[in-house]
Amino acid sequence: MKYIIRGKKLVTVSNAGTIDNGGMLVENGLIQEVGRWNDLQTQFPEVEVVDCSKYVITPALVDCHTHLLEFAPTSLYPVTPETHFIAGTGILFKALSSGITALGEQICGHPLCKFSISDYREAVAGFPMDISFATTSISIGFEKLAHFTSITESTAVTQDDLTSSTLVKKIAENSDYPGENIFINATPANFTEELVPRAGEIIYTRRQLQELVSIFHEMGKKIGCHVAGKKGIELTLEAGFDVLHHAHGITDEQINQVAERGIQIVATPMGGTHLPPNSPEEIKKLVQKQIPVSISTDAYLPPYPRVPWLPFQDRSLKGPDSLMLIAGPSMKLLKDSYNENDILALLTANPARILGKEKQFGKLKPGLEANFLVAEGIPGLEITDVEQIKKIYYKGTKVIERD
Repeated sequence: MKYIIRGKKLVTVSNAGTIDNGGMLVENGLIQEVGRWNDLQTQFPEVEVVDCSKYVITPALVDCHTHLLEFAPTSLYPVTPETHFIAGTGILFKALSSGITALGEQICGHPLCKFSISDYREAVAGFPMDISFATTSISIGFEKLAHFTSITESTAVTQDDLTSSTLVKKIAENSDYPGENIFINATPANFTEELVPRAGEIIYTRRQLQELVSIFHEMGKKIGCHVAGKKGIELTLEAGFDVLHHAHGITDEQINQVAERGIQIVATPMGGTHLPPNSPEEIKKLVQKQIPVSISTDAYLPPYPRVPWLPFQDRSLKGPDSLMLIAGPSMKLLKDSYNENDILALLTANPARILGKEKQFGKLKPGLEANFLVAEGIPGLEITDVEQIKKIYYKGTKVIERD
């Protein structure tokens, strides 16, 4: 399949910047050329043209921190083990139709789901989306802390088991990327406050964390963590983690340390920890320090109550279709100081880098996969309604089309 797609403008999130009246040559699922429409038309006069000259073309979105296949089906639907992955596929389709063609999915271990990491990989084989899996352990802040791992599946483990070198090596071996491999703080997950009174409690000592990081690094793997609060973040900096997920409550001094050490941050402005989530002002501080920031949903999740940048009127679980909406306030705050390509990177190139797939997608650049959107404006910056995304392409094939 070979064609040139023409747009009102292309926001490439690459060194090419924004190209007005631009075009892109796609062949066999890859981007071959990006440039001005007139130049491409002259260079390739016989190639089929897909005319989207009324619309903006951008890279497709990347949500690098989600819980769509393990926790979401049981939270949203009355599934059984036999129907769990049927529901999961429907959830993935909703994400795809929201402009997301790549996910970072966390597999933590779930008391109701006796599925292995291989089961999850098999369940998504052939689905038109790039899915990376982070295998993890998890501690849930019930009155009696509950601990699970992706390796032990639905069988609970003890707190001591979380630092077992044998178990941690298996987690590291099966992990595709530095997601929240370790939960520094007990999580509220998607439970209401009264059910998780110990959410936020720190699970590990500094020495234990240093040993866990060493195991991952000795195996050639980067390691990420779920963390919030000054003390928890201080421990991650001392231990040498590569990626901080959430980092709610990070101080200005800690932001400086993150920048100095080249650590990446996955911001979750909808929630996900016991503390208020990342505000637009905080995300701007991270960007100003040149920290590679990705904005993610941590879906499915109840939005944190009473924060001014979230528009939700209730605390029902929100999914990947909220990505543009929750990212919008931060992206718009950056508009006066940064260009639209740098801003859009928070939803495209930066999360692709977290996944270790920056050479595959996240930009409109020759040699990368043709994963892109045709929309009424720039996602998150100019549009937040998924209905304003008119076409979605994955590896050059149109997989979603709206009138």
